[in-house]
Amino acid sequence: MKVEQNIARLKYLLSSYKMTIEDLLPIISEGLKKMISKEDILSDNIEVGYLKRIDKFFNKGIHYYLDPKSPEISRDASIFFRKQKFNTDLNIGAKKIVNQFEEFKISLSAIAKLADIKINRSLPIYNVHDNPRQIAREIRNLLHLTFNTDKKDFLKAIISKLAEQNILVFEFVETWNKKDKANIDGFFLNPNVIVLKRQQTSFRREIFTLIHELGHYLLNEEEIEQIDYQGLAKVNLNKIEKWCNDFAYHFLIGDSIQEMESISVANTSNDYHFELIRKISSDTHLSQIALFTRLLFQNKISQTDYNVVKADLEEQYRKRDQEVKKQRELDKENGIPSGGSTPKPINSPLLISTIQTAFYEGVINEHEVCKRLNIKPDKLETVLQ
Repeated sequence: MKVEQNIARLKYLLSSYKMTIEDLLPIISEGLKKMISKEDILSDNIEVGYLKRIDKFFNKGIHYYLDPKSPEISRDASIFFRKQKFNTDLNIGAKKIVNQFEEFKISLSAIAKLADIKINRSLPIYNVHDNPRQIAREIRNLLHLTFNTDKKDFLKAIISKLAEQNILVFEFVETWNKKDKANIDGFFLNPNVIVLKRQQTSFRREIFTLIHELGHYLLNEEEIEQIDYQGLAKVNLNKIEKWCNDFAYHFLIGDSIQEMESISVANTSNDYHFELIRKISSDTHLSQIALFTRLLFQNKISQTDYNVVKADLEEQYRKRDQEVKKQRELDKENGIPSGGSTPKPINSPLLISTIQTAFYEGVINEHEVCKRLNIKPDKLETVLQ
């Protein structure tokens, strides 16, 4: 069975994903003996089966492709219409996540407008000529951030503090068996949205990514990226990335900067200051490798010694990871349930308050509240009380 499609809509989706027809064909042909051709999907009349395969990827609903109205390419609709080049060569999983949150941002903005909620920028816009160390200190003091030894709670606290400054922070969670995993750690979308990949086994990485993306917000420079922690000392980083890295480091190091600056050189004679680095890492939630990378950047450790330290830390991580996997296997053999459910994303208080107000104003219903906050109906009362 064939139906008449609006080809302009398919081309629009491809543009919003920075994809070509040639990129799409192998995806929608998966599992078929004969590959779907370009002509099959670019004709005015298309097989419903092909359309269903296309929509399995874009998830817009079949009606979307049949609508005779041609969509307008607007810079507001997608970062892929606003920016041509990114620091990471984005894979399909990353593009899908970015578009998902771009759509969520637009719909949330519409809800806020209907509910007469104004979410204006409260922090100034800086530029790369401003001192990142000084700006980090100013922003940290402005947020009145209190250090918490629990990394997840510290992450939640930062998200809450940013909500007070009208900055929305979202997490996305990827299950272990997801096919198209996103090759990004986070991104910033104008005007006020930061999105993070949940790092269930490395909250330090997620915390650093959040503050790095906060740097992008402060510079008002959109970006989608994978943070290279071993690349924090690279001299060939562009000015924006270097500024955001420096800002994140100084924001998180806080008062421990004196201890860090007291290190003159790290080598075998002083055991690379491992104990001090471990203490600073514990006191700041900066990873040990990030701290050693900073020493490399400051020429306080040689490249050779840095490589030794890096290999040692990676081996420690590998062994811990191996032990966790072994324990899971033993538990499985002994019939002990793993208890490892999919983690729930942290909801920003700004998202919750926006949804609450929209509900009280009659803009959205209970079903929409549950959908937006990713909660079950039986938890609705705790959110709306």
